[in-house]
Amino acid sequence: MLQSYTYGELDNFSEQSRKKKQKTENPVPLNRRSRKRKKFRVFSKGEGLDLPFFLLIVVVLIIGLIMMFSASYPYAFHRYDNSYFFIKRQVIFALLGLGAMIGLSYFDYHHLHIVAAPSLGVAWFLMLLVLILPSAEGDDAPKRWLELGIFRLQASEVCKFALILFMANWGSIYYKKMKTIKFGIMPGVIVLGITGFLLYLEPHYSGIVICILIVAVMMFLSGVPIIYFGIAGVAVGVLVFIMAITGKLSYAMERMDGWGQALEYTTPEMWQTTWQTRNSLYAIGSGGLWGMGLGQSRQKYMYLPEPQNDFVFAIVCEELGLIGALIILTLFAVLVYRGIKISQRATDKFGMLLGVGLMAQIGLQVVLNILVITDFLPNTGISLPFFSYGGSSLVMLLAQMGIVMNISRTATLEKQ
Repeated sequence: MLQSYTYGELDNFSEQSRKKKQKTENPVPLNRRSRKRKKFRVFSKGEGLDLPFFLLIVVVLIIGLIMMFSASYPYAFHRYDNSYFFIKRQVIFALLGLGAMIGLSYFDYHHLHIVAAPSLGVAWFLMLLVLILPSAEGDDAPKRWLELGIFRLQASEVCKFALILFMANWGSIYYKKMKTIKFGIMPGVIVLGITGFLLYLEPHYSGIVICILIVAVMMFLSGVPIIYFGIAGVAVGVLVFIMAITGKLSYAMERMDGWGQALEYTTPEMWQTTWQTRNSLYAIGSGGLWGMGLGQSRQKYMYLPEPQNDFVFAIVCEELGLIGALIILTLFAVLVYRGIKISQRATDKFGMLLGVGLMAQIGLQVVLNILVITDFLPNTGISLPFFSYGGSSLVMLLAQMGIVMNISRTATLEKQ
């Protein structure tokens, strides 16, 4: 016998059936369980790293090692009686960096949320140690390295990464509030102020410039209104002017002497001050269109001081010419572009901010280094990524590329 229902009872029955079906098909605990599984997942389980990006890193690294060795062996023989002194150490650091890069390419970058703030604290602590501990180069020399026995650690390289990580984490959490002064402006001003003060005490003015640009890029990507950057620029300009007229920037003013006058003979003192930049311009001009040939540079024979460091690209131009230099700069451009494209298609805002920030650091340092060796900027000691000699920089850069490769495992970028 069929049972009859009123319209109200039918509606109530339908509603109960709908809720029961919804609970069966899409129960709430599933989302909780999935988040719990993600929380304890240490290694990323994406489709695979971005092969073109990986190959670009390897190609740039190999070219950088070759050119660093070509630029360094006369100076290494003169100072250490061993032509292979710099390249042997650089290869060891490259292998360590590649190991860190491959390892981090499997490590789920989401866990970096946890160490974002502590990493900045560790970087500041290392920079304080640099100021406190004695320097192997004497008390009058800039204090930028921690002497750790078999190698030296440049704390500012750790700080660059820590700044990017902290700002990416902050921007991903408070991205809806980044247009406010409290959440969008003050955190960047505070972390940059502390970092800049520690770098000023070293002194390390090129590090200050790079850190300012890094924080500015991260704040812009996080959604901070552009008008605040104009206000900040005026404030920084006023601060620099006050410090200059009060004599607080004497070291920076010394580095400014001769800027733009490297090829002009004024006084013997100025001629000596511009020696490095002038020989850099000689090397670039000597290379011409096709270069003098790999290993055939003249300026590296004690004319260009320490050519394996910040001025290694001048030797590249001399030996490989304009064509070779443009090819290398194109490789850098493609590497940065590919890394940014990967980061833009990350599955979350943290991955996007972190990846773009790491690639922006490479792009900024390449541009600033080229401007320095061509005398468009004062000689302030900005290294060329993957080319300039330095273990701290090379290991940190390769490790950071490993993080970008981990982002590529889960990014929605089509693998080619």
